[in-house]
Amino acid sequence: MKKCIIILFLFIGFQVSAQKENPPKPAPAKDFVLPQKKENHLSNGMKTVMVSYGNIPKVYVRLVIKTGNAHEGKDQVWLSDVLAKMMEQGTARFTARDLATKAARIGGSINVSAGPYAFTISGSALSQYASELIDMIADVALNPKLPEKELSRIKASLKRNLAVEKTKPTSIATEHFAKLVYGEQSPYGRFYPTEAMLESYTIKDVKDFYNNNLGAKRAVLYVAGIFDEAAVTRTISNQFKSWKAGKEVEYPAITKPYTAEELIVNRKDAPQTTIIIGMPVMDPKDADYTAFTIANSLLGGSFGSRITANIRENKGYTYSPFSEVTVVPGSGVWAEEADVTSEHTIAAIKEIKNEIERLASEPPSAGELEGIQKYEAGIFVLRNSSPTGIISQLSFIDIFGLDESYLTERIKNIYAVSPAQVSQLVSKYIQPDKLTVVMVGDEKSIKEQKAR
Repeated sequence: MKKCIIILFLFIGFQVSAQKENPPKPAPAKDFVLPQKKENHLSNGMKTVMVSYGNIPKVYVRLVIKTGNAHEGKDQVWLSDVLAKMMEQGTARFTARDLATKAARIGGSINVSAGPYAFTISGSALSQYASELIDMIADVALNPKLPEKELSRIKASLKRNLAVEKTKPTSIATEHFAKLVYGEQSPYGRFYPTEAMLESYTIKDVKDFYNNNLGAKRAVLYVAGIFDEAAVTRTISNQFKSWKAGKEVEYPAITKPYTAEELIVNRKDAPQTTIIIGMPVMDPKDADYTAFTIANSLLGGSFGSRITANIRENKGYTYSPFSEVTVVPGSGVWAEEADVTSEHTIAAIKEIKNEIERLASEPPSAGELEGIQKYEAGIFVLRNSSPTGIISQLSFIDIFGLDESYLTERIKNIYAVSPAQVSQLVSKYIQPDKLTVVMVGDEKSIKEQKAR
């Protein structure tokens, strides 16, 4: 009996000791070590970047062409998106079905997409088929069939997507916010086309956009993963050397002088209001950019941020608010977005502005900032833990003209941000009285709140 009691006490003591023991603190994130890469230029101006990375026998290839919505005319919104869909319909050698089947047989896929400032043809395959993958991507880029018979179907599909997007409060708010900040004269201020605009596009428009904007001088081919470097180099040269040089890289300048504006988009009897509130800040080439992203994360860009704690946790006005810095070549915009209960629209905006003013005047504690720094450092490490992540980071610094130190010293620069610097940057770049505010919700309710 005594032996059982002794064992029981020993067990209880062990349990108490185990409960009191704190888990070890995580080690600080180390600086990102950029994998060894090889760069080259073809005679037509196309740049190639090859990165041997990982130990899984797969290869990832991405052709990034520095064009997209940025080079559409005022009456040609989404024309680059139409081109992307058309280029997926096959080449002079392969039908769309042939491309999909061939890609599947080598363990991968081929995708074409258009964005604000980058047009991308990408794919993946098992390592031994790297050259075949590059051959297919080159064929899509250089020899798209652009079959006119598919144009009506593609336009109809995009019109359906447009109709769906135009019913979403977030999409409506984003469209109006971009228009107010950048202006309709800028392609960055033209978010959606009209149905009539989409319907008007002809096969000549599609081919003209292709011929005028896609070319070797604007292109970078990234190859990452496990692959035979010599074989890949030969294939790239053989397949891309005949591509026309095309135009130099040139993105439109931001010319609209910024003025703060407020807009209410009426959704009668809507139970909640979608808010976007923000203003232009800086682009990634600015010396303040990295530190400002940390300030943003603390202010509203993470689940542990000040604004989130205020209007979500304390006030219960919203479920998932967030802020971010959205960048295009030559510009950046800070904005907070939140779906708030309709009756708290103006109160939520006031609290967002209060948090901006508070952080601008009162530096965060060292502990609060450290938590945000660990979060941002960890996210950065995760983004670089795969071949596609490496490609994305390399493409980002190339498009925005950044030095490799942006990547290799980012962890160090994150931890170098001080509490005082956070306040200084918020005060410098986010002025509550100069914020553009878009509210998509019940106009009557919003105006009644403003009048109180």
